[in-house]
Amino acid sequence: MELNNLTAISPIDGRYRKQTQDFAEFFSESALIKYRILIEVEYFISLCELPLPQLVDFDNSNYEKLRKLYKEFELSEATRVKEIESVTNHDVKAIEYLIKEEFDKLGLQKFKEFIHFGLTSQDINNTAFPKMVKDAYETVLMPEMNSVVDRLTELANDWKNIPMLARTHGQPASPTKLGKEIYVFVERLQNQINSLKEIPFGAKFGGATGNFNAHFVAYPNTDWKAFGNKYVNETLGLHRYQVTTQIEHYDYFAALCDNLKRIGTILIDLDRDMWTYISMGYFSQKIKKGEIGSSAMPHKVNPIDYENSEGNLGLANAIFDHLAMKLPISRMQRDLTDSTVSRNMGVPFAHMLIGLKSLMKGINKVIVRPETFEADLEENWAVVAEAIQTILRREAFPNPYEALKALTRTNEKITATSIANFIDELDVNDEIKAELRKITPHNFTGMEMF
Repeated sequence: MELNNLTAISPIDGRYRKQTQDFAEFFSESALIKYRILIEVEYFISLCELPLPQLVDFDNSNYEKLRKLYKEFELSEATRVKEIESVTNHDVKAIEYLIKEEFDKLGLQKFKEFIHFGLTSQDINNTAFPKMVKDAYETVLMPEMNSVVDRLTELANDWKNIPMLARTHGQPASPTKLGKEIYVFVERLQNQINSLKEIPFGAKFGGATGNFNAHFVAYPNTDWKAFGNKYVNETLGLHRYQVTTQIEHYDYFAALCDNLKRIGTILIDLDRDMWTYISMGYFSQKIKKGEIGSSAMPHKVNPIDYENSEGNLGLANAIFDHLAMKLPISRMQRDLTDSTVSRNMGVPFAHMLIGLKSLMKGINKVIVRPETFEADLEENWAVVAEAIQTILRREAFPNPYEALKALTRTNEKITATSIANFIDELDVNDEIKAELRKITPHNFTGMEMF
């Protein structure tokens, strides 16, 4: 069966292919092959630049010819690697053999045993994967997150002066401003994005058990730690762990997963709030011609974007959670459980991307309804009780909390009139009464907070 949007097992590569296709450049099998070639080629070039004695006469005009293997990477190279792998049954060794074939084509046979020199597969994997993740994060995911934050900031400012009844425990509470409630999420997301910037993209590079054993026995006078640091930190733009087993610790990657999971949780919180506000009539949604909300009820315009976002962010969080818990654990110097798990690194990124795009689609469809906010506030005059009792406390009025409690905790509806009558009967001077009469649910919204 041909693989396409309709036959793919995962909706990432099927139903949601349009939303996630940018990640194919980083997380597909073909992409992994390209990144492994990049690691091997740049490693060989770094050995030439060191230089090792046997590589002194390597003509550096060949560097760019070798770099074409990944810079001009095509699916045919990936196919050739898979053909080699079908014989070797080893994916990284297949990369080495492909590059050796290129050396043969370029007449560089005498140098080809320095491809993959002194390395183990994990030196390639544990640099290729973090490089892939870093590039995918910076190129695709972070711009999408920033777009969401920027849009929320715009809406927070647009809605800055719209009074809104707050609800704590689902019950009417001291009023707030719609813009400020949106900005709550802006600040939360910005805080987590700032935390993300502090997390390095960790990489392991040190031979079969992390001690440069093979390198050191062949060239004991070379400072291989300095070489590894320069190659990983400067050439690849990653952060080299100094002391490792055969594989990287994945501790920084786990921190990245945990941080992205917190962002996902914040976005789910926003999804649910927006869904609730729509159900309360605070927002309506722009109607797209021809779009159907329900197969049975023609009137419905469902908040499906937030539901889609919440579902995909939940999936992303679950997988981020597993990656963060599993990958840092490896029996002694190495077991293979990380191998199959690490191949799924792109899955939570893709679900998070779908969630972000669905959220953006949802917030761009909402139409604010100020009249609903106004009506909600007018229906809930009881919320000014906090303001009245606080001013009475200031004036040393006896038992003000209890007085307002007696007024508001009855089965009778509290209205502007009942509040006015209560104020008229208070034993305070006319100046205080005038101050209290100015308070309404529409203006008891506190300070501007951003």
